[in-house]
Amino acid sequence: MTVDQIPATGRTGPVESTGRTAPPQRPRISMTARRHRAFYLFTSPWIIGFLLLTVVPMAYALWLSFTTYDGISPHWSYVGLGNYTELFSDPQTWNSLGRTGLFALTSVPLSIIAGLGLAVQVNRPIKARGLFRTLLYLPAVVPPVGVGLTFKALFDQNSGAANGVITLFGFDALGWLADPYARYVLLMSVLWAAGNVMIISLAGLQDVPRELHEAARIDGASAWRTFRSITVPLLSPVLLFQTVTGVIASVQTIMPLLLSPDGTTAGVTALPQSNYLYMMHVFSQYFALGRYGYASALLWVLFVLILIVTGLIFKFTSGVVFYNVDPEAKK
Repeated sequence: MTVDQIPATGRTGPVESTGRTAPPQRPRISMTARRHRAFYLFTSPWIIGFLLLTVVPMAYALWLSFTTYDGISPHWSYVGLGNYTELFSDPQTWNSLGRTGLFALTSVPLSIIAGLGLAVQVNRPIKARGLFRTLLYLPAVVPPVGVGLTFKALFDQNSGAANGVITLFGFDALGWLADPYARYVLLMSVLWAAGNVMIISLAGLQDVPRELHEAARIDGASAWRTFRSITVPLLSPVLLFQTVTGVIASVQTIMPLLLSPDGTTAGVTALPQSNYLYMMHVFSQYFALGRYGYASALLWVLFVLILIVTGLIFKFTSGVVFYNVDPEAKK
């Protein structure tokens, strides 16, 4: 009997001319499934890192906030909301939070204005424009530790260059790193990194259509009117991004500790009062007093406050931020 004469009911699969049964074919994967698999494959390193380095530590800190754990002793107790109750009745917490809010209200607008002003200047067709962009951006890549040590050396009361210049004109040396001048040194250290804002603003300026500027110039609009009525509205998404990230960075800054005379985590209790911000209060509870539970509660309150402030910023700026494409539009 030949292969062709085998009854159909007896066949279990495709039959080759040699008489052997062909292996079953693999099921085909749809293009959508391929894309999903590729997406999770490429994002898996970030997802794993986010879970291990963000979600797990935050959950651990949340658990610590309900205990009296001090980081060393195995004897600790569960206090429930006791740390949060103490937190809201602690005047030091409210005072440091108020200084942090004032610092954010001062440093964020100044950083944005300085960065945008620099971006406008280096966006003009001038000679050595690339060199100026590089030089202005270089301070932004200096690590915060380097910035803190540099400013502490510049404004040292005994050997700092700032007092050296002042004494040349017959003035007495100032205690720059003590009250009431410490807050101004802190603000200058933040403005030192305005190149970071500059580079983002520069990218936004180069995305503004030149045709709009030319049309405004033909209509007789001044440079200031063009900047105010065309450039700023088109830059509003960039300015919103810089505002949100600037507020988050300002409330989490550790620069006051780097500018302190001691310069160590133990010296956080000797900070000038004007530079004793919220994060310095957290550092004090963690490393100087060893109150891990209370400090974790402080951090979780700060996290909630950041979410609230960010939400309020988006809410109150929704009517003044201009998008070329509707951000709510569905693809």
